[in-house]
Amino acid sequence: MIGTARQQAGAHPADRSHLVVDVLTAAAGAAGAGAAFLVGADGSAAWRVVRVAAVLVVTALAMYVIRRGPPVLRAVTTFVLGLAGVAAGAGIAVPHLSKAGWSPAAVAGLVLLTAGLLLFGYGAVGTVWSSPGWSRLATGPAVLLVTVVGLFTGSQAVAATNVPRTGLRSATPADRGLSYLDARLVTADGVILSGWYLPARNRAAVLLAHGAGCTRSDVLEHAVVLARQGYGVLLYDARGHGRSGGRAMDFGWYGDQDVAAAVAYLRQRPDVDPARIAALGESMGAEEVIGAAAGQPGIRAVVAEGATARTTADWDFLAPVYGARGRIQQRVDEVTYAAADLLTDAGPPISLRAAAAGIAPRPVLLITAGRVPDETFAAEYLRDGHHHVQVWQVPGSGHTGGLSTRPDDWQRRVTAFLDAALRPQT
Repeated sequence: MIGTARQQAGAHPADRSHLVVDVLTAAAGAAGAGAAFLVGADGSAAWRVVRVAAVLVVTALAMYVIRRGPPVLRAVTTFVLGLAGVAAGAGIAVPHLSKAGWSPAAVAGLVLLTAGLLLFGYGAVGTVWSSPGWSRLATGPAVLLVTVVGLFTGSQAVAATNVPRTGLRSATPADRGLSYLDARLVTADGVILSGWYLPARNRAAVLLAHGAGCTRSDVLEHAVVLARQGYGVLLYDARGHGRSGGRAMDFGWYGDQDVAAAVAYLRQRPDVDPARIAALGESMGAEEVIGAAAGQPGIRAVVAEGATARTTADWDFLAPVYGARGRIQQRVDEVTYAAADLLTDAGPPISLRAAAAGIAPRPVLLITAGRVPDETFAAEYLRDGHHHVQVWQVPGSGHTGGLSTRPDDWQRRVTAFLDAALRPQT
């Protein structure tokens, strides 16, 4: 009897209430329903069935543990399930509500976030409370560490694979005094991309890839600069952005297919010499054109502004620069990319360093922001040992702000680079 009394005294107070168990069970069910809706929205039918079934099985097991398991196991289960729900809910609800309003994905994200907060709060306190004696001094920091890493990696992975659609702005090339055609591109996996094409006057052309969360509207001024130099310019919405079909992936893992479709479009244009095509990308688009060019010999030159990383290997420059802090960041990013891989049909691409090596001897110009040191560190890591890679750091520039910060320098350097790379072959 004395032992029983002590156990009850050391138990989490909430474990004495059947009402709390009922609420936690309902929260776990709601979180599972929200997660099942989200994972069932992407990929082939078979892959969606597998993922939904996995979510439902995990949810059912968690609900059983909450109702029938001992207090310690209940606390740990609700902590893990709640942390996953908060990370996923935040990664979906926040961007979707801010960009798309009350969409089904936003509602599912809010359900996940709300249920996750309830489960996480109970689980975190319960996990620490259930630890015997002095072990609570270690359990508390461990719970905090897992929470920080889980929220950071999980929310990033979810946000990158559940991207709200960004609409085009009203301006078109015609508003800049340039004639253009509406372009329709078809990728190898059947996704239809939408874009604008500004016809060439010098028989050379440049495909223009925008960044994550953006559209072709965001690279219109870059297109204007190139078009006024006589280049044909194809600016298109990446899949899941603007008016393009498909589902977006903000790490740029669909870039190879999207860029290949853009190259195919330019190669069939009567005003373009197929041997005189280049690619220019901003941010995510910069990483996409670097990666795609390695497998697209039809791309004669690459200009990439604001490229840093889209795989774990791309962060290998961190350890030499930042030491232990850099190595910790790499391990955290490994978890982020592994989680993202589970949430999308797109497979992780080759590293940017491997892609840069594969582009040789075709020239690459990497443009970095003076106010974002990691961009220059990443560019120097890509350039290391490769004479075909050039790096230009734009003084005073923010991320992808080269043209707005130094318009004359940007125009001069980029057009001189393209003129040299795309001169007619004899």
